[in-house]
Amino acid sequence: MTNANLAALSQAGVAVWLDDLSRELVQTGRLADHVEQQSVVGVTSNPTIFATALKKGDRYEDQVRELAASGVDVDEAVFQITTRDVREACDVLRPVHDRTGGKGDGRVSLEVDPRLARDTQATSESARTLWSAVDRENLYIKIPATVEGLPAITTAISEGISVNVTLIFSLDRYRAVMNAFLTGLEQAREKGLDLAPIASVASFFVSRVDTAIDPQLDAIGTDEAKALRGKAALANARLAFQAYEEVFSSPRWQVLAEAGAQVQRPLWASTGVKDPAYPDTLYVSELVTDGVVNTMPGTTLEAFADHGQVTGDTIKGSYAEAEQVMDGLERLGISYTKVVEDLETEAVDKFEKSWTELGDSVRDELERAAAQSGGSDA
Repeated sequence: MTNANLAALSQAGVAVWLDDLSRELVQTGRLADHVEQQSVVGVTSNPTIFATALKKGDRYEDQVRELAASGVDVDEAVFQITTRDVREACDVLRPVHDRTGGKGDGRVSLEVDPRLARDTQATSESARTLWSAVDRENLYIKIPATVEGLPAITTAISEGISVNVTLIFSLDRYRAVMNAFLTGLEQAREKGLDLAPIASVASFFVSRVDTAIDPQLDAIGTDEAKALRGKAALANARLAFQAYEEVFSSPRWQVLAEAGAQVQRPLWASTGVKDPAYPDTLYVSELVTDGVVNTMPGTTLEAFADHGQVTGDTIKGSYAEAEQVMDGLERLGISYTKVVEDLETEAVDKFEKSWTELGDSVRDELERAAAQSGGSDA
């Protein structure tokens, strides 16, 4: 039976995605249960998720043993492990993709190596390699919205590769992302590609903005500062949706829409609540409008299933109030520009670290498998 709270969220126009992926989740049928019972129509992954899955799961042992026997290096092993997980998840989500006519749901996201985040050409090459290796039309390649990532986004879209643009924190960068997407579609059209199958989402990160700004407000300590606690992240996201509405109602977009192109939907990422003082469904219930995606960690998905509420559209009509929040932060001397720049740097560094940890875990598993094989041969 479908959960009523998540079904209501879906009916309000929010695509419910799960921010989690592991071989256990796929092979035990739990992912299929999420689709059937919790309105889940998409899956996102990242290096941290993969590293955690490998540490906790025992379903990787056979593949690791095979990889060790074949003598592959760590990077190739990571590639083989992650692409297999995503390929299998794509197959579970394929019925959703088909049912929705390929309009962006029923997809699984796989990230390019985050160590390439500052290298445009290497990111483009990695996107092509991953797209080809997974070989599923309901795949998204995740490309970070760094300055260097923007041209890679355009290139991927122009080649017919569907893209989940990740690590967007600022409004200016979000506008640059939408421009990169439109430019990619224009180039694809010039090449004669069918625009209809090319899908994209723009992952705008939410909770981390409050995590960065709230301590600064606490340090200021005035009544005005206290009143702004927990409001910056929602204001930032709501103004992002306003920018989305502007871009995707422009004459430039209309030309592409008439050629069959899909919009690049805003995706609310980092929607788990970090501060226990806030409702645990805050970044879901307060970012409801038709045509967006919300990718939730398992705990947030379960929380919304248990007690989440949909009270109508909580984005449209909120833009003036959101502007007031941003103006208030500026009056208090909090630099929005510095906050979002620091968040991007920290996020790239975090994913690089997680990727290194993933590689270390894979190396340990390969060495263990090789040692066991050597022992059994003796």
